[in-house]
Amino acid sequence: MSPTIYTIMLSSLATGTIITMTSFHWLMAWIGLELNTLAIVPIISTLHHPRSTEAATKYFLTQAAASAMILFSSMINAWNTGTWDITQMTFLPSNTLLAVALALKLGLAPAHLWLPEVLQGSSLPTALIITTWQKLAPMSLIFLSANNLPPMILLALGIISSVTGGWAGLNQTQTRKIMAFSSIAHLGWMTSITSISPNIMIMSLMIYLIMTTALFSSLIFSKSKTIQDTTTTWTLSPTLTITTMLVLLSLGGLPPLTGFLPKWLILEELITQNMSPLALMMAMSALLSLFYYLRLTYTTALTLAPNTLQMKFKWRFKPTTPPALTAFSTLAIFLLPLTPLILS
Repeated sequence: MSPTIYTIMLSSLATGTIITMTSFHWLMAWIGLELNTLAIVPIISTLHHPRSTEAATKYFLTQAAASAMILFSSMINAWNTGTWDITQMTFLPSNTLLAVALALKLGLAPAHLWLPEVLQGSSLPTALIITTWQKLAPMSLIFLSANNLPPMILLALGIISSVTGGWAGLNQTQTRKIMAFSSIAHLGWMTSITSISPNIMIMSLMIYLIMTTALFSSLIFSKSKTIQDTTTTWTLSPTLTITTMLVLLSLGGLPPLTGFLPKWLILEELITQNMSPLALMMAMSALLSLFYYLRLTYTTALTLAPNTLQMKFKWRFKPTTPPALTAFSTLAIFLLPLTPLILS
């Protein structure tokens, strides 16, 4: 794909998301979602490989179905209440259908099966876009309609997603699929807190975007597509090895790293609302996710690939580290002390 067309596609992608995030009318939100979907499909299928074509087809079908369900739910609501305002979704069947549609659009379990397959068929930069930027529009719709969506459905989606994201990621060897299940688990945490505290959900989303971008940047820089590939990261840059290890531990939610903050606040809020069994299940599911993050940490930072004395150290050639990698990695590791500032 030529740089000009790629730029047009990326700008269309950004425009679609911004239209959805800034609209209060359901038709405008739907137009933004459709523009967003149509812009990402050519980006996914740029590899000219049957796997990427299949991924683009799966992505298009699931997103089109979810958008149609969103439009249908808003039409039913407009028919019964006479308003197209996103914040005035008061008809219960419409809200239930909207929750299911947004779950499909985000890739929340049990409507998650498309996400790992689509990521596996995409390139690493495209996978980064799908797991970060593409979550903004549906999450903004969830935020706008948080007061009307059925809390029990959101909590159920949250707990199923966090458990599925941890459990299904255990036997994966491809880094893109691991990141897909990581995304499902994190979105599950955000969904479970939506009906209780939308502000914590937004904060969790921001931190998730920072951590995922940091890890994907290091995977793109080291061209690591499988767990086996990560064992040779140390030849590229010793600093990158340490940074990747810390970002992975942050994604796992270990203190004193940034990733501990959303988990801590969500668990605290759930316990405050007398949902201790749910909080316990969420914490246990985080341990499942932590296992595959630790496995990646082990292969990246604590193993040496089979090597000889004649092996070339790529880091001696001083490879240029992307500025985005440095910035996002710093944020993904050191934000915890700023908790009071973030919450205020």
